[in-house]
Amino acid sequence: MYATKSVKKLMTPLIHLLLIVVGLIWIYPFIWMVMASFKTNSEYISGGLSILPKSFQLDNYVRAWETAQFSVYFYNTVIMSVSVVLIVVLLCAMTGYVLGRFEFPGRKAVLILVAATLFLPKGYTVIPIYTLVNSLGLNNTLAGVILAEAGGAHVLFILLFTAFYRGIPRELEEAAQIDGAGFLRTFFQVMLPLSKPTIATTGILQFMYTWNSFLIPLVFTLSKPELRTLGVGMYQFVGEHSVDWTGAAAAASISLVPIILIFVFFQRYFVEGIAGAVKG
Repeated sequence: MYATKSVKKLMTPLIHLLLIVVGLIWIYPFIWMVMASFKTNSEYISGGLSILPKSFQLDNYVRAWETAQFSVYFYNTVIMSVSVVLIVVLLCAMTGYVLGRFEFPGRKAVLILVAATLFLPKGYTVIPIYTLVNSLGLNNTLAGVILAEAGGAHVLFILLFTAFYRGIPRELEEAAQIDGAGFLRTFFQVMLPLSKPTIATTGILQFMYTWNSFLIPLVFTLSKPELRTLGVGMYQFVGEHSVDWTGAAAAASISLVPIILIFVFFQRYFVEGIAGAVKG
């Protein structure tokens, strides 16, 4: 028994040390990219795996923000990401509420069809989405990009909301119905406020995906460079005969800041949403 306890006491710090080493290896590329954004292009190319620059060059960020028009792309990306998150959260919450709380003919078939779309690559749906948006007269507009990004089944989010709403006691709905609340009032005033952890989880994941989206914004803004997003705007640093590596590193560092901040501030709700869905 004493030997077993001694082994456990010895293994615990070793495991912690191993995890620290793995964590440092894991985040090394990120740290290297951020530090590279302060280097000159010549130092970037010849510096190898060294992290710290010889002198910090803030001109890379000025060039990325102003010359490469990342201030415009940043604004476009914020508008697109926030709008897409609001649409996706509302649609997935309502879909999950119906699938989780109501029994109707074909419910299982709907779940199977929704889950089947998970195996359909998004690249295959670009042409029909483009045709639909173009027929609405929204091609080469930010609204068209938003609708194209918000489209899709969003299987994971629907299943998260379905699992969450399925675990809520029916007494809450019955009390709302006694007070004269209909479907929409029950959903918006009772059910939706209860699902804040799931909303946060959906919002964070969808925001990260939309913020880094490349294919849809590229296709729908080909003839309108001023509508490009950050992901598409990275092409600004690729010239015909050269690449502005440090400018690209600075632009990538700028684009990562909102995602990091949002995850830090909402990580508690994110964990609660995942835990609640698994428990449900």
